[in-house]
Amino acid sequence: MKSFSNTYIFVFASVMVILVAAILSSAAMLLQPLQQKNIETEQKRNILASIDIESSASDAGELYDKYILESFVLDSRGGVREGVDAFYVNMKEELGKPDEEKNLPVFVGLPDDGSKKYVVPVRGTGLWGPIYGYISLENDFTTVSGTTFGHDGETPGLGAEITTGWFQDQFKGKKIFDSEGSFISIDVVKGRSDPSSLNQVDGISGSTLTSVGLENMLRDCLKLYEAYFKNQMKKIQ
Repeated sequence: MKSFSNTYIFVFASVMVILVAAILSSAAMLLQPLQQKNIETEQKRNILASIDIESSASDAGELYDKYILESFVLDSRGGVREGVDAFYVNMKEELGKPDEEKNLPVFVGLPDDGSKKYVVPVRGTGLWGPIYGYISLENDFTTVSGTTFGHDGETPGLGAEITTGWFQDQFKGKKIFDSEGSFISIDVVKGRSDPSSLNQVDGISGSTLTSVGLENMLRDCLKLYEAYFKNQMKKIQ
């Protein structure tokens, strides 16, 4: 059996490590544009889903351009912030900033029913990790038109139910302001909600922490838009 010196083994191992690292680095660089495109496509699909537009990976870009009329970014006082692209705002980063520095994206959709929808992103914490999504409002700025939620690690059959149709459909028609114009958000109720309530939906059985996390997510994120929503509501009164 042929033996090799320690120096040979060391040099050979070093060359192999460098070679493998170079290959992996090159692969990552080559795949990065594709990965970014996939992320953007999924984001477009989720925004469209919140206004009840079904899309696929192949037609999401076309449908987004057709149904999303405009997008803009707000500051915490409800004013439009120039020079920031709403589509590329990272809500995870924004929520870590002081309120006066936050960039708050808004997407304006016009589905086939001819009524404008105002879509905003939401992000919070579930039982095992981040939960996130989009919520759209009718052009009265208080009635929920639709939602789409996602998660990074909730339990299948329990917390992961936030992604299902039965759960998300409950939000349609609910109000985030009461009849006097006070912000109330949406309550995710343990057990059965009051069918006559303006702002209650059923929680997920056996997944209290995820339900609470989603309720907190909606309240905390929608509250950031309160000034803008109220300003717009005054204009249509």
